[in-house]
Amino acid sequence: MSTAQGARARARQEVTAAIKEAARRQLAAEGAAKLSLRAVARELGMVSSALYRYFPSRDDLLTALIIDAYDSLGEAAERARDAAADAAPADRWVAVCEAVRGWALDRPHEYALIYGSPVPGYSAPETTVPPAARVGMVLIGIVRDARQGPGLAALPLPAGLRPEAARMAADLAPDLPAEAAVALVAAWAQLFGLVGFELFGQFNRVVEDRETFFRHAAGRLAEGVGLGAG
Repeated sequence: MSTAQGARARARQEVTAAIKEAARRQLAAEGAAKLSLRAVARELGMVSSALYRYFPSRDDLLTALIIDAYDSLGEAAERARDAAADAAPADRWVAVCEAVRGWALDRPHEYALIYGSPVPGYSAPETTVPPAARVGMVLIGIVRDARQGPGLAALPLPAGLRPEAARMAADLAPDLPAEAAVALVAAWAQLFGLVGFELFGQFNRVVEDRETFFRHAAGRLAEGVGLGAG
């Protein structure tokens, strides 16, 4: 790459980053449903036609913001997992859950973008799926490591659910028992339910010591997927 090409690439990266930051500020102020390319362009002192060279539509910009948010959340979960590499599986699980909560509390508008109400008229493309799966893959990995190490506790599974459980396991973690796949999906939903309840105000006047409550709940989720006490 020539010096001129490198300078152009860096300039494009800088403008793209500035557009995303302006869009995140608009998310915080107006919500995802009101995201406007024209408003972002005005904030940056750009004409709309110039911004369209970076993001041809609102949906393209939304997709970029969604992927960035999922990746940032996934990185937070992966860092927590790695920092607790020497801990017991249940403790590693709780550390990851606490990292998810911490990220959401630090970046509530980005959390709302990926786990809040759907944006009217927007349909997320397949490119959002791998970033969205990062937290789930971290949790699956902890259960996988536990099975290969200290082992997993026996998990109940109703006979009527076994065909669906086998399908889940084949899709998500073919090397894990079907019971574990069901438990992981349930725990994943409960984790983000806990975070969402706190972030969106459902715990107001219900839970006061939320950090301690969350740590306890995350520990129960670890037990629910077959991880022993840390």
